[in-house]
Amino acid sequence: MNRSEVKKFASDCKKYFPILTNNKDLCYLDSGATSLKPKCVLDKMNEYYENYGVNIHRGVYKLSYDATNAYDIAREKVAKFINADFNEVVFTKNVSESLNDLSLMLKDSLKAGDEVLTSVLEHHSSVLPWLIRSKEIGLKLTYLPLNDKNRLDIDKIEDYINSNTKIIALGYVSNVLGYKVDMKRIIEIAHKHNVLVIVDAAQAIQHFPIDVKELDCDFLCFSGHKMFGPMGVGVLYGKKKHLKKMMPVYYGGDMNEEVYQDRVDIKDIPYRFEVGTPAIAEVIGLGEAVDFISSIGYDKIIEHNQALCAYIEEKFRNIDGIELYNDSFDEAILSFNVKGVHPHDASSFLDEKNICVRAGHHCAQLLTKYLGLNGTVRASFSIFNDFDDVDKLADCVKKVIDFFKEFN
Repeated sequence: MNRSEVKKFASDCKKYFPILTNNKDLCYLDSGATSLKPKCVLDKMNEYYENYGVNIHRGVYKLSYDATNAYDIAREKVAKFINADFNEVVFTKNVSESLNDLSLMLKDSLKAGDEVLTSVLEHHSSVLPWLIRSKEIGLKLTYLPLNDKNRLDIDKIEDYINSNTKIIALGYVSNVLGYKVDMKRIIEIAHKHNVLVIVDAAQAIQHFPIDVKELDCDFLCFSGHKMFGPMGVGVLYGKKKHLKKMMPVYYGGDMNEEVYQDRVDIKDIPYRFEVGTPAIAEVIGLGEAVDFISSIGYDKIIEHNQALCAYIEEKFRNIDGIELYNDSFDEAILSFNVKGVHPHDASSFLDEKNICVRAGHHCAQLLTKYLGLNGTVRASFSIFNDFDDVDKLADCVKKVIDFFKEFN
């Protein structure tokens, strides 16, 4: 896409987002934290509450049937979206809960001395559950090496796998540096040694299509709110053969088949993992977000993303006065610092110009510590951003540099 094509695509996309209509001068560059929500998603959730806002599964009246049907349709949409089977999609609150639940459900199959491989690139949600399990049951948690470009050194992964290695838990895209890893190759290496792979796809699902069967991952997790869906709903995908062996973390309403005084018979997957009243409107909204992405088309999203990445590279690579931490711009995430300026101060300055960026560790303290930093400024772009947003950010960063020069 050239500049005019990027502008038209972004302009066409902006009209779907009420927040951008209601905040005309907003330059939203924090989609890595959460995406904005299109009107169709908001309308779909309101439709549920206004027309049939009752509980699912248990009611024998029409409204409950309608709610259950809408909920099931949403699961079908999500399953098709990632090429999974209907009963391989479990709804959770978010990707953090999905990853925590996995560590708890797999805990009984692990023992002291077993090993989990991860990396310092990861979001806390991918690392901390296994750190806690390591303290509880004596797992060994090993961090895979990065190369001189701060990317996962895939060529060395096989050297780290041994007879005790049971799980590899990695993110598909770094939420700080935007790097996309060759997950397909990692999974092929892992499966040669009968090692399970858990994929954190929170920063991936909104940028490119994921086919879990083609990828052959054992588990994959993502959140609705990062892919134009509502907050409060996440997805835990697991291969059927794995999920059927796993026991729930939570017990209570709607996950049991029969309850006796001395035992409980649990339901089949995925229902055994969804206890109590779920986030019904949010699940239905997530189904609509899937339709929204499909209507835009991943081919267009990728083309737009690539054009933005190239332009970000052009504008920021040679700005004197910043430290840039991206070796390249895989998924339109820009991490930098203004030299001598705390990232929070730089971010506050940008906020005064109505530019929304994220500052801090980005829930990835292992990486910022590895880089020797106390945080970064992160700008993350989406389908409604264009070259003008990149220009505005670059111009304001230069003003930050000039402003703080007076105090140094």
